[in-house]
Amino acid sequence: MRCGRSTVNDGAKGGIIIPFILVVLIWSSTWIVIRDQIGSVPASWSVCYRFALAGVAMAAFARWRGVSLAIGRSGLLYAALLGVAQFVLNFNFVYRAEHYLTSGLVAVVYAMLLIPNSILSFLIFRQPVSRTFIGGSVVAVTGIVLMLLHEYHAALSEAGGVNPDMVLLGAGFAFAGLISASAANVMQGMEIARRLPMVAVLAWAMLIGAGVDALYAWATIGPPTFDMRPGYMLGVGWLGLAGSVVTFPLYFTLIQRMGAGRAAYTSVLIPVIAMLISTLAEGYRWSALSIIGALLAIAGMGIALRSKAA
Repeated sequence: MRCGRSTVNDGAKGGIIIPFILVVLIWSSTWIVIRDQIGSVPASWSVCYRFALAGVAMAAFARWRGVSLAIGRSGLLYAALLGVAQFVLNFNFVYRAEHYLTSGLVAVVYAMLLIPNSILSFLIFRQPVSRTFIGGSVVAVTGIVLMLLHEYHAALSEAGGVNPDMVLLGAGFAFAGLISASAANVMQGMEIARRLPMVAVLAWAMLIGAGVDALYAWATIGPPTFDMRPGYMLGVGWLGLAGSVVTFPLYFTLIQRMGAGRAAYTSVLIPVIAMLISTLAEGYRWSALSIIGALLAIAGMGIALRSKAA
C-alpha cells in the first residue's frame, strides 16, 4: 500500500512540477521577445497576430486530441470574457508597458500577480488571506516601488533619455495589465471552467481575443502592417506557439490544481530569469536601490507564498 501511495503522489507531483518548470522557462524568455515586437508594428497588431496564430494552433491541437470545439453559448460567453481579459486587455497593456520600461522590470511588476489573485480569490471564493501573506505582500510591493524609483531617477539623470513621466506611464500600463491578468486567472476558479475542455475554451478565447484586438487596432491605428524581418516573424511564432499554445494550458491547469495564489509562484521565479536576460540583452543598469528592491520583491513574494502554502 505504501508503494502504491508513493507512486500516486509522485505522479501527482510530476503533474505539477514539470508544467511549472516549463511555464517558468518559456515565459521568462517571452518578455525580451515582446520587446523586439515593439517599434515597426503597432502593439495592438502585434498582439493580434500572436493570438490569431495561437488560436488557430490551439484549435488544431484540440481537434488532434479529439476535443470538440462545441462549448455552447455559456461556454462561448465565458471564453469571450476570458479572451478580453487575458488576450486583449492584459497583453495590450504589457506591450505598451515595455515601450517605456525594460522587459525585466515589467516582469518584476508581474511578480505581484499573487497579490491581486489572492485578493480576488478572497472576495469571490472566500479563500482566506493570512496576516503573513499581507506582510509579505507589503514587502514585495515596497521592493517593486524601489525598482521603479530607480528607473525614474535614471530617466531624470539621462540627457536625451526617457522622459520620467513616461516611466510612470509605463508603470501604469504594467499595473493595469496585472489586474487584467489576475481577473483572467481567477476566472479559472469558476465552476464552468472545470466543466469545459480547457483547450477548446482557450482556442475560442484566443480567436475571439485576436478578433477584438484587430477591431481595436483598425479603429485606433488603421489597416494592418507587418514586419517581414525574420526576427519579428520568429518572435510572433515563439510568442504564439511556445509562449501561448504550450504555456497557457499548462498554467491554467496549475491554477485548477494548485489554486490561483500558489500558481502565481511562477511569477516570482520568472522575473529573476527575465531580469538576468534584460541585463545581458538590454543593458539594464543595476544600482543599490534596484538591487535592494529586487531582493525585497522576491523575499516578499516568498513570504506571501509560504503563508499561502501553510
